[in-house]
Amino acid sequence: MPFERHHHPLASRARYLRRLIGHAFGASLLVSASLLIGVLGYHYFESLPMLDALVNASMLMGGMGPVDTLHTTAGKWFASAYALYCGLVLLIAASILFAPVLHRLLHSLHVTTDKDM
Repeated sequence: MPFERHHHPLASRARYLRRLIGHAFGASLLVSASLLIGVLGYHYFESLPMLDALVNASMLMGGMGPVDTLHTTAGKWFASAYALYCGLVLLIAASILFAPVLHRLLHSLHVTTDKDM
């Protein structure tokens, strides 16, 4: 659902809430897919059980860092790349979540009413 242009009226509350839900769903998909990449990477490169791989990927994505000690060179390379990737995902997911809120705020400041004309 595209955003309304500056000359369009402010979106209805129902449309705005649908937009928020859609953006939250998109951000959730991005984070979930990224977490899956981390789980599979830790499982493959470090031979961690799936639950331990999930803990490590979750902690790294949350900014806390890995829990288990990395033993393989490939695992260390993966963890390094995944940490940088997670930093970008955090910024992108936050941007996706806050885009409708920021757009509505800025659009509400520029809406002209019939009284203004």
